Amino acid sequence: MRALAAVATQGALATLLLVSASPAHAADPGWSFAPEDERPSTGQKAPPGYAPGQPALPGPARVVSERRLDARTLDLLISSPSVGRMTPVRLLLPKGWSRGAKRTWPVLYLLHGGADDYTSWTRMTDVKTFTANLDAIVVMPEAGRAGNYSDWHNGGKGGSPAWATFHTYETRRLLEIGYRAGTRRAVAGLSMGAYGAIKYAARYPGMFRFAGAYSGVLATRLPGVPALIMNAQSSEKQDPLALWGHPKRDKQVWAANDPVALAPNLRGVSIYLSSGTTSFQGPLDPPGSPWHPAHLGEPVSAYTGKALSARLKQLGIEHTIHLYGNGTHTWPYWIREFKRSYPMIVAALGLRAG
Repeated sequence: MRALAAVATQGALATLLLVSASPAHAADPGWSFAPEDERPSTGQKAPPGYAPGQPALPGPARVVSERRLDARTLDLLISSPSVGRMTPVRLLLPKGWSRGAKRTWPVLYLLHGGADDYTSWTRMTDVKTFTANLDAIVVMPEAGRAGNYSDWHNGGKGGSPAWATFHTYETRRLLEIGYRAGTRRAVAGLSMGAYGAIKYAARYPGMFRFAGAYSGVLATRLPGVPALIMNAQSSEKQDPLALWGHPKRDKQVWAANDPVALAPNLRGVSIYLSSGTTSFQGPLDPPGSPWHPAHLGEPVSAYTGKALSARLKQLGIEHTIHLYGNGTHTWPYWIREFKRSYPMIVAALGLRAG
């Protein structure tokens, strides 16, 4: 692994843990007021101009605006004290859903990769069509370009951004209270979101029945990996020590965010891990497509995925790992792996395949 440690110092790899190489996308259109019972002060007209990224309002997390894009797609804008900003979440609603329904629905969380946002799954995949008959709410939350699905250490002071709190407490509770979300949950993600899916399932035992990780860093303390993570943070103009502190001085913080250290908590979770093992183009890459440094994320993902798999085997925890050789750090492979794991997701949610 000395070669990997050497690679970690190279600027060309600074973003491979985070970048999903997605194209730029248009700015969000306007948002409407939230439902009457979700406004900051019931009965008062919500102030105009709420938009993602604006400072959060004083007080607890709440939905301040909605945007209905079509019959199934509903965007929520949450004033989040944990993030400190107005932060969006996209929902795909199941057939028959209504805010006043007497039943609840299982929930599938889909987490986006680095240098991307909450629109990526619907922008880059056919997930809307593919889940048309899934009797569950699909939730795609914003997680920041380099949020790493973590409550940031910030030199021991904590505070914002606290992405893990936003996802696992604020968003979860708002969906359960106001949007008929149930307590049977699955989570999956790609690249940075793959790390988030496994970390959340392990950090919050019992919260998720399935965790799927497609091309993610699944062991954060292996030789060479801390340098890669900190270089990736720097590439997004973030203080590399703000996330989890110093790898040696703040060992406990790094361990608390390392899926390998948290692996015993994954007992009882249905687990799917996958990545390529090389940075070379594979069967889903169009002929002549350009090579991108982000593709080097695949061997790093395989390196860390093997470490987590070995730990799970040591613990006697069943899991599926699919290391598929050639294949780039791109959406065609993540879509394929999501669909390969989909029967496991459906089963974990207690549903029948639709």
